[in-house]
Amino acid sequence: MKGIVFTEFLDLVEEKFGLETVEEIISKSELESDGIYTAVGTYKFTEMVSLLTNLSSLTNVSINDLLKTYGLHFFDVLVRNYKGILNMYKTPLDLLASIDNHIHVEVKKLYPDAELPYFETTEQTDSKLVLIYHSSRAMYAFAHGLMEKTFAYYNQNAEINYKLINDDGTKVK
Repeated sequence: MKGIVFTEFLDLVEEKFGLETVEEIISKSELESDGIYTAVGTYKFTEMVSLLTNLSSLTNVSINDLLKTYGLHFFDVLVRNYKGILNMYKTPLDLLASIDNHIHVEVKKLYPDAELPYFETTEQTDSKLVLIYHSSRAMYAFAHGLMEKTFAYYNQNAEINYKLINDDGTKVK
């Protein structure tokens, strides 16, 4: 998992829960990196799981709620760094429908070893988009947060519903 995901996560934790919480979840987690991340580094996904699990335990906030909040936060990172790509799309549905054939292609150019989820578009109209999320990491709540913020970015309201196809969250409609 790319380091920017870790550095931004710890920034969010500090912003929402304080530096002491960041220090506590790092010390409670068994991290090969010792909690020292660079944005361009690559780290094991198990470290993110450990950080999330310890944060959830400490704050009594579910992991999915934490991931959704993190998705909302991470969209702002995308706006700061990749506004040009976002502005290529006129609607949030067009942007979301292009995740795999454009957005993730650009991510792979920057981070060739990035392990990204796959989004399969099964239906698209002017007012509806149905995607199937595929990822062994089951971070669909993070994607949900990103999607919510996408609609806000385009000043549009949306109803986002999801249904787990696989109980473990690795495939979600």
